[in-house]
Amino acid sequence: MLAGVSCRRHGRTGEPVGEEVAKVARGVSKSAISRTFIERTREALSELMARRLHDVRLAVLMLDGIELKGRTCVVALGITSDGVKIPLGLWEGSTENATVATALLSDLVERGLDTTQGVLCLLDGSKALRKAVRDVLGERTPVQRRIRHKERNVTDHLPERDRALGRLEQLADELAHTHPGAAGSLGGGMAETLTLTRLGITGPLTRTLASTNPIESMIERVRRTARNVKRWSSGEMALRWTAAGMLEAERQFRRVIGYRDLARLVVAIEHVVTGRAQPDPAHTPTEQATVVGG
Repeated sequence: MLAGVSCRRHGRTGEPVGEEVAKVARGVSKSAISRTFIERTREALSELMARRLHDVRLAVLMLDGIELKGRTCVVALGITSDGVKIPLGLWEGSTENATVATALLSDLVERGLDTTQGVLCLLDGSKALRKAVRDVLGERTPVQRRIRHKERNVTDHLPERDRALGRLEQLADELAHTHPGAAGSLGGGMAETLTLTRLGITGPLTRTLASTNPIESMIERVRRTARNVKRWSSGEMALRWTAAGMLEAERQFRRVIGYRDLARLVVAIEHVVTGRAQPDPAHTPTEQATVVGG
């Protein structure tokens, strides 16, 4: 089922056992396969949502939503300080709203996730997700928003963080007169597209965390496993299939590109969250991290 084979066609994937065995075989009907899959996916959902997180030291927390024909699940993916990706949990709702995201984050905290030392949250442009992070994890939690292609082109050519932010502000000001809608999109959370730069992180890790690709690849796996579903009968069904897809994706996870720099990122985030005085500018760029607004 997780490989995309429907109940109706599952018989074609089995090895031939002979006519005599096939005549007396039991538990291989379409309904039997469906019942078994429901039981297994319930187990997968329970396994995912029961994971204890006390011993998990996250460097990065990613949130995103997946829409399943009218059903929406907000999912969470963590990246540890060693670069290991871990599906953390999910929550179902009618839309990707702040209430659903808040419930998910609160559940992670209740299961032992410790963010007192700080964690970098990677989000798309969703205001609902941003509000949930602020409400549950606090105002000081640094947020990196997904960098759009045009913004990435600007920052790639402007390594100096102040110049990069200045150029983005100048572009937003110019667009305010010619294309107000585009200006509003660029201006919303503009400073948070440069959080990694402010934290002094460069190189391969920046390219990994400047987008939501790590969590989007997991979500794409969920979509592939559920592509044969024609009707979502309940929110519980959406949760089961999504959890099963997330755990299936986990089996193929590798450490993120640039993971060797995650230790430096953790130190920079801790400076932001604790509000400690910044080290001397002569030290490494990471140690010069400044508090990110918003």
